[in-house]
Amino acid sequence: MKNVAVIGAGTMGNGIAHTFAQNDFRVQLIDVSQQALDKGMSTIEANLDRMLAKGHITQEIKTQTLSNITTYTSLEEGVEYASLVVEAATEQEDLKKRIFRDLDQFCPDDTILATNTSSISITAIAAVTHRPDRVIGMHFMNPVPLMKLVEIISGYSTSKETFTIVKEMSEKLGKTPVSVQDYPGFVANRILIPMINEAIFTLHTGVAGVKEIDQIMKLGMAHPMGPLQLADFIGLDVCLSILNVMHQGFKESKFAPCPLLVNMVQAGKLGVKSKEGFYDYSESKKAEKVASRFA
Repeated sequence: MKNVAVIGAGTMGNGIAHTFAQNDFRVQLIDVSQQALDKGMSTIEANLDRMLAKGHITQEIKTQTLSNITTYTSLEEGVEYASLVVEAATEQEDLKKRIFRDLDQFCPDDTILATNTSSISITAIAAVTHRPDRVIGMHFMNPVPLMKLVEIISGYSTSKETFTIVKEMSEKLGKTPVSVQDYPGFVANRILIPMINEAIFTLHTGVAGVKEIDQIMKLGMAHPMGPLQLADFIGLDVCLSILNVMHQGFKESKFAPCPLLVNMVQAGKLGVKSKEGFYDYSESKKAEKVASRFA
């Protein structure tokens, strides 16, 4: 299990590729965009440089990590010899299903197909393949190289063998794998995202401003980051997508997205990735031009 293909060179994809490569796996990082691949590799190198500067790794480890990664714009070429594929594309069910149909066609019969989805049914994704027993969820946390948790989600047909292999592989990465059942949002986001949504409702109804809500949760609840700032880092579009999955899956009003969140996503205010969300990131991460509008 030394050849690992990672689909998507964005925040999660490049973090997953980095983590596998740093632990001596050969990684094929795949994206349809060469620009995205170049940006992803630059991010990996910058993160390795930070680790090097702090004394967490040596120059030799940095060099070896980068040499362990090969980039591809062709899915078929990138997964040809993969023992494990980890898909980390945009959180859209139709897109993931299309990717898994292609993976099922291009990958060797014994390849395990994992998805980094944070909310979408593993069973539904597995159903579009001819190997549902070898499809599983590996939900890494951001930033992947630093966060210890991996949610491992077995679909209805995922075999015990597949689960065991993925669990052991996660441990080889220095992660702590935790098994959860295949329900919308799993555990992490079923608890986290409604909390973020409630924080947005609290802002929307004028109970308090952005800074005040985040400060209360940091100082009063010992959260390292306030829920609105965290939403910006996750991506408001991702938060909305997860809420929609849970709302549709459970049919419960408590998962209905706040109208303010919907409006911000429609306006393209997605958080850090668009340089503006509940905070303004155009000048620095601590700029608060947008926050003052809601105060």
